[in-house]
Amino acid sequence: MQFPESWLRALTNPAISTDELAHQLTMAGLEVEEAEPVAPAFSGVVVAQVLALEPHPNADKLRVCKVDAGQGEPLQIVCGAPNVAVGMKVPLATVGARLPGDIKIGVAKMRGVESAGMLCSARELGLSQDHAGLLDLGADATVGVPVREWLQLDDTVFTLKLTPNKADCLSVLGVAREVSALTGAPLAAPRLDPVAVAIDDRVPVTVHAPDLCGRYVGRVVRGVDASVPTPEWIKRRLERAGQRSISALVDISNYVMLELGRPSHVFDLAKVRGGLHVRWGQPGEQVLLLNGQTVEVDEQVGVIADDNGPECLAGIMGGETTSVSTETRDIYLEAAFWWPASIAGRARRYNFSTDASHRFERGVDYANIPADLEYLTSLIVRVCGGQAGPVDDQVVNLPERKPVRLRVARCHQVLGVDVPEDEIADIFTRLGLPFVREPGVFVVTPPSFRFDIEIEEDLIEEVARVHGFERIPDLPPLARAAVSAMPEERHSFHALRHTMADLDYQEVINFSFVEAEWERDYAGNADPIRLLNPIASQLSVMRSSLIGGLVANAQYNVNRKTSRVRVFELGRVFWRDAAVADGPLAVAGVNQPMRLAGLAYGPAVEEQWGTQTRQVDFYDVKADVEALLAGGSNQAPRFVPDAHPALHPGRSARIVIDGETVGWLGELHPRWLQRAELPHAPVVFELDADRIAVRPLPSLREISRQPVVIRDLALWVAEAVTAQQMLDTVRHLVAKEPELAVVQDARIFDVWRDKSLLEKEKSLAFRFWLQDTSVTLDDARVEACLARIRAALESEHGARLRV
Repeated sequence: MQFPESWLRALTNPAISTDELAHQLTMAGLEVEEAEPVAPAFSGVVVAQVLALEPHPNADKLRVCKVDAGQGEPLQIVCGAPNVAVGMKVPLATVGARLPGDIKIGVAKMRGVESAGMLCSARELGLSQDHAGLLDLGADATVGVPVREWLQLDDTVFTLKLTPNKADCLSVLGVAREVSALTGAPLAAPRLDPVAVAIDDRVPVTVHAPDLCGRYVGRVVRGVDASVPTPEWIKRRLERAGQRSISALVDISNYVMLELGRPSHVFDLAKVRGGLHVRWGQPGEQVLLLNGQTVEVDEQVGVIADDNGPECLAGIMGGETTSVSTETRDIYLEAAFWWPASIAGRARRYNFSTDASHRFERGVDYANIPADLEYLTSLIVRVCGGQAGPVDDQVVNLPERKPVRLRVARCHQVLGVDVPEDEIADIFTRLGLPFVREPGVFVVTPPSFRFDIEIEEDLIEEVARVHGFERIPDLPPLARAAVSAMPEERHSFHALRHTMADLDYQEVINFSFVEAEWERDYAGNADPIRLLNPIASQLSVMRSSLIGGLVANAQYNVNRKTSRVRVFELGRVFWRDAAVADGPLAVAGVNQPMRLAGLAYGPAVEEQWGTQTRQVDFYDVKADVEALLAGGSNQAPRFVPDAHPALHPGRSARIVIDGETVGWLGELHPRWLQRAELPHAPVVFELDADRIAVRPLPSLREISRQPVVIRDLALWVAEAVTAQQMLDTVRHLVAKEPELAVVQDARIFDVWRDKSLLEKEKSLAFRFWLQDTSVTLDDARVEACLARIRAALESEHGARLRV
């Protein structure tokens, strides 16, 4: 939105400077993007009239002019402009004048003839790039008056950067209304005397689409002279508002649009066949527009048609067929209310935009259409003459403005300042927002020109704008925070991250939405939570496992020649769970637990000269998981062979702590390994982060001063017996029998198979640490303990001593 400051001050003239006016507009939400002077600085340039012309004696293209500059005696000026003529009134830079570019004018001789000044073109004054001839100031210019005063060049052009909701400010009147509300200066809306109805001519208009047009107003004006020049004051305001002068009728229509925000259209009545029909377009119809473009319409685009077919795109652009020209004598003026939804996007559909569509798709005042059309008519009759017919006003379907309630307490809460109720009432009054006061509540009925007021927050914004954003204290929010200490038996998730980093894993963060195939393959989830509006077609579901993302990370890095990948992720997964309905992250029917997952691929250790390179295996990652879970339970984690959709059927295990499954560990399934095109199988694990973060408090016990006794025991057992089963037997026995309390630890350290044996047997070697707190253990007591353990293993697992 661009307009000159003088036009704004003609409607409301607050006693503040240009800079202060720009600041207040910006702080009220109407950002002044630019405030540029109309013309650069110059001085000493006055209106002069050419009295006589003589050829230059020494130059064919120069002429010697006698010029009246209002100084009593004519001045002699040498000029080379091709359009200089006797009687012409032009700018004269007198001796001592300064022009743009710091050019100083003095007495000079040009080819031997003295020149006491310079006649100027528009470019020499910095007004435009026109240098074809002298700037013609018009016959009514007063000789001797400074050109800056005559052309009103001591003016500023404001360029506003409006937000889409401020459609009411797409006019000088709308901005003036805001300035009046902000400063308290009186508002003088433009008004002319109504035009007397001299004829009874009408154009029959039928509105067929009430969802397109809510109100249609028109009138006939006959006998206009469309060839008259546009008044200079209208041209000047249009040019400074960024509009090109075309003809009187078009210029006046554009002028009313810029001043009142009322787009209108002028038909050449002689070219209209029959009546006008306001309707939606029909497939196959075409319209030749004023810009020379022929467009096809359909039932989604509104048109104004006569008996010959569509003549205009409704609310967007007029048609060439019924356009006015300097030969036009009879016209039909129309202004209408077009529903914003019926105009929005239609112009962009044809790859152009118009000032009219820009306003209509945001909402234009529907109550003042007859008065605005009366103003348009009065300007046309004043400039072009003619006789006007009666105003034909058809009200079809207008918006219903529902009252909006503003709770004063809510306003204070949102703004953080207690704006008095009387000040709120004054703000609404200055903004032209009718209201009814109730105890602690304002009930506001949005006026017809405010399409941006629909909810309570809109009214709070109005209060903040006029009260002044700069008057709202810049204070940080204060709240009483109840800081509770984290229970000692629970470690933070950051501690888990640090532990994983210590184990040589790097953290990654993946999207929570993944491919549906990942859920089916890696999690066995046939009914994942689907996204209503995914950012990409393939990322269409919420993840219920972190494994898929880690495999994709490994694949990405291996494809870029990274030979060793060790990554982990700590994040949420999403399950369907009808029982979940509360909690800080509760979503109806969705459970969002935290998971910790890791992946190891490539060599077990970094390449070095002292260790032979080997690929990471199940037991390497199992050791990492045990280190992560160390101290997390009174019992060591157990790894139970089991099947998982993402893992190798024979190389995967379920991780159990205190009888509860907390995660999975294993090699990637060969099928998914082949699909990922990885040379070696990565080993992955996934754990319940909330469960493993719980760490029981350590229990104190006396540190023994006695020496430790270490004994080994090798036993033959059946191939089906696992080492874990035998260790469980030992631990249960030690916990049950007091005499075995000296057994501090038991571990397996060797597995051996004799291929020559016919029976399926294996040898498991265990190492025991025995220590008493009070006495040194003797051999007899140690042997008795081992004998009791061996007997229990023989009884429960059929073990026999290996000799």
